[in-house]
Amino acid sequence: MENCLEIFQVRRARIGDVRSIHGILMHNANNGLLLPRPLNQLYSHIRDFYVLEDSTGVIQGCCALSITWEDIAEIRSLAVNEELRGRGFGAKLVRTCLAEAVELGLKRVFTLTYQVGFFGKLDFVEVTKDVLPQKVWADCIHCPKFPECDEHAMLLELEGLAPCGTEE
Repeated sequence: MENCLEIFQVRRARIGDVRSIHGILMHNANNGLLLPRPLNQLYSHIRDFYVLEDSTGVIQGCCALSITWEDIAEIRSLAVNEELRGRGFGAKLVRTCLAEAVELGLKRVFTLTYQVGFFGKLDFVEVTKDVLPQKVWADCIHCPKFPECDEHAMLLELEGLAPCGTEE
């Protein structure tokens, strides 16, 4: 049987992917798995995104690495279509973002998530949101859930990770 990871590729997102990314994110947001992202925000942040593309060219997942400050970035907007979950695609997307973070010389990566177990398996540890003041004052303050955020803050120290960082 062919390895399912081999018929999919993770690549940088392009402008033509924005509507597909938006559809995946909105579907997941409607199911309470993440917070929604406006379409115009995706266009202005498309360079942050990687996509999971199947062999027919259909976008099946996405993830973004958003630089927050000089030594820290955020993993955000991670979503994989339901029928492909549990096969390692989400981890592959996150590891691709982590490899870029290491290449950029970042020291830490965080996420705000409802998926604590998933990120825990990738060595992220739960922290209090007060260790992320740049995030809180740049983004969270504008969120309709602020200050009653129900997402969990998780952090990964990148020191010692190899730039390739994408091994399974």
